[in-house]
Amino acid sequence: MTSGLSARSAAAQAARPCSCPEPLPCQCSYLTLLRARVRSAKPAAIGEPLLRNGHILVASTVLAAALGSLFWIFATRWYSAEIVGRSYAALSAATLLSALGSFNLGNVLVRFVPRAGRHTRGLVLRCYAISAGASALAAVVFLLLIPMIAPGLGYLREPVLAVAFIAATAGYSVFVLQDGALTGLRRTGWVLGENALFAVAKTGMLALCALLALGTGILVSWSAGLLVSIVVTNLVLFRRAVPEHHRADRTGAPAPTRVMRYATADYLGNLSSIAAYSVVPLMVLNHLGAEQNAYYSLAWIIADTLYVAAYSMGSSLVVEAARAPERLAEHARRTLRHTGLLLLAATTVVIVAAPWILRLFGPGYAENGTTVLRLMVLSALPNVLLSVAIEVCRVRRALRWLIALQFAFAVLVIVLVGALLPAFGLTGVGFAWLIAGCALGLPLLVTLPRWLPSPDRRPS
Repeated sequence: MTSGLSARSAAAQAARPCSCPEPLPCQCSYLTLLRARVRSAKPAAIGEPLLRNGHILVASTVLAAALGSLFWIFATRWYSAEIVGRSYAALSAATLLSALGSFNLGNVLVRFVPRAGRHTRGLVLRCYAISAGASALAAVVFLLLIPMIAPGLGYLREPVLAVAFIAATAGYSVFVLQDGALTGLRRTGWVLGENALFAVAKTGMLALCALLALGTGILVSWSAGLLVSIVVTNLVLFRRAVPEHHRADRTGAPAPTRVMRYATADYLGNLSSIAAYSVVPLMVLNHLGAEQNAYYSLAWIIADTLYVAAYSMGSSLVVEAARAPERLAEHARRTLRHTGLLLLAATTVVIVAAPWILRLFGPGYAENGTTVLRLMVLSALPNVLLSVAIEVCRVRRALRWLIALQFAFAVLVIVLVGALLPAFGLTGVGFAWLIAGCALGLPLLVTLPRWLPSPDRRPS
């Protein structure tokens, strides 16, 4: 940010009369005023919390993806494609069950923590307790129903693995919620740190499991890394971030209201979206087998980085709009432009380099996964519009539209995968994601002036 002294100096230089003889304002004075405004406004735009925190969250996404890719590179080197595919399906099930039990309270924390004041600690702890308990219950029900809904994961019913699976599912809910709490507190640097810690810890544990020839090493190492990240992050969260947020509340902010109504609507909408991310690998596993699911899973891990990047910028939008609702349209349009340009560049790079990226995991991944990867990263571009529209609905509490947008996307993806997978294999899955994204993104682009009108220009 420009300091107050710098701003005053710029204003003084702009107001100083020039040497031109004309009595009316001349071109020289206009240019001087323009330069002063650029000098004072440009640093503010670059350093404002919206883009700064959004960039840190995107950097966290990219770092987690890069280190996560390293984890899977080692996994494909040390384990067979069948074990990799089966393990990824198990982790997809855990994240789906976590979403079922977490009630999407991570987004609730992003939306309400910025203005929760002294009620922040209680809000976070209540969300933790509800999510962890419900997620564990969902995992138990899933294990009982495995023979009917996912026979390929029957090995998870062994006693030790069953306990570990339940704990990992509950732990992942806390992992997601702590991200939401840190984002709402504008502690995005710590989000970056915890994701890096998780990635490094699980990769180190994977090496140890491979050395011990542990057949379930992928699941064990992922769970161990998750535990390390949760313990360290919450020590920082409750010993520093939350107390400082309490001390900053000098006006005695009231407790957030209508949280459960908001949480219920957001949960129903977001659950449908997460179901699409988690159900598709199970569909591929059941229809094409574990090896093809490994090829799809690696392609999705890479493409999902772009989806999460858009979501990360959107989280920063929600935090800043919650603090200053009158600037929602301004912030949303800036987020849309900025995220679109970032993902356009990233998509171009991945499409060109797809075969070489996948070859890092082995020749089979490049041969079978290149086309589906290219289609899926391309689908991330129309998803930017959907992501921003969903975040705008969260800020405005437009709950019906919030549910409708996410539900429509999930239904489109799952229906299209079901229709195209049998005939076209993994290529059909890629087309399903792209068609679903365009089917919602293009109408949102056409109707942009209606749901996101341009903010009024300030008088000069």
